[in-house]
Amino acid sequence: MGPPRPELEGYLRRQGVEVVRTEEPPFASGGCWHQSDWIVSYGYRHIVPREILKRFEGRAINLHISFLPWNRGADPNLWSFLEDTPKGVTIHQIDEGLDTGPILAQQTVPMGPEDTLRVSYQRLTEAIEVLFMKTWPLILSGSVRGRPQPQGGSFHRCEDKQPFLFLLRQGWDTPTRDLLGRALPARGRKRA
Repeated sequence: MGPPRPELEGYLRRQGVEVVRTEEPPFASGGCWHQSDWIVSYGYRHIVPREILKRFEGRAINLHISFLPWNRGADPNLWSFLEDTPKGVTIHQIDEGLDTGPILAQQTVPMGPEDTLRVSYQRLTEAIEVLFMKTWPLILSGSVRGRPQPQGGSFHRCEDKQPFLFLLRQGWDTPTRDLLGRALPARGRKRA
C-alpha cells in the first residue's frame, strides 16, 4: 500500500509474490483486501481499520523512514532534523496505533554535514528498501519476532510542520544543518 516503489515491487515479483498496489483508502480499493495474504505499507496515507488488521493478524507490516519510537506519523525525515532525534529506518507490525506496532527490524542511517532534505530522504529510502529485502524472507518464515517499541519517542501530524515551513528556504534542497534542533526549546537545543 502506498505510492509506486518499483525496486520493492520488482523484488517481490522476483520472489514469486503477486503484487497488488493501492493508494486508495481502505474499502475503496475493491476486493484486494480479501485476496491478499500480507499487507506491506510504505508511505501509505490512510489508517488501516481494525477489521482489516484482524484479518491479517501479524501479517500487516509498515516500512517507516524513522528510527522508532522517534518521529511517528507525518514527515519523519524533517522532524528528525528539527528535533535532532535519531535518524534511521524501521519495519514494524501495523497495530491500531499510528506507527506504534512491534519492531521487526531497524537500523540507524548516518547523515552527512552537507546533506539536504532531498539527500537525506534518498538515503532513508535506500536504507529501508535494502532492509526490507534483507528481512522479508525472515519475516515470511516467522524467524523474526516483533519487539515492543521503547517508551517515549515523538509523534507528528502533517499540520505540525506549519510553523517551521519558513525554514525550508530551498524546499527539498534546504541543507539539513539549517534545520538541526530548530524545533527544540531554546535552552534545550543541542549544538551541531
